[in-house]
Amino acid sequence: MTVIPGDPSSPSPSEPSPEVSYSGRGAADIVGISYRQLDYWARTDLVRPSVTDAAGSGSRRRYSYQDLLELKVIKSLLDAGIKLESVRQVFSYVREHLGEDISSANIVISGSSTVLVRDGAELIDVLRKGQGVLNVLALSGVKDEVDARIVELFPAPSAEDRAHHPSAAGAV
Repeated sequence: MTVIPGDPSSPSPSEPSPEVSYSGRGAADIVGISYRQLDYWARTDLVRPSVTDAAGSGSRRRYSYQDLLELKVIKSLLDAGIKLESVRQVFSYVREHLGEDISSANIVISGSSTVLVRDGAELIDVLRKGQGVLNVLALSGVKDEVDARIVELFPAPSAEDRAHHPSAAGAV
């Protein structure tokens, strides 16, 4: 069964089905990175597609919704000025300690130090004790950005479109 993001009969982005997957180009567009960057991250094991990995020339990678969240977090860390090698270390730690629920915490970045914060009270304590400039990456906001981008790129077809062209929405 093909599940189409944006189709009202398909699961919503906030309740992804394990059946929903995104092509490499679709994943790159949703996250806001180039396909070349996505390919590099996959080849260097930063984020490997969990649905279908490349298996030789001409094969296609397929990314899950969870993969999109991970990709967006990585992009956000890079955008915050964290070097790629540090992002690899931070993200390895985040995966290990948060598992599937990466949108349940915040990452506080101060210079070359990065702190994972699990709740608001802990975040306040970190900010009160912190010295210098801190950059807070709210991982829950990453989920909202990914959901909004999916809806923007793959809007739900109207009932009229579906009646006249049942396959009008196409695959992602």
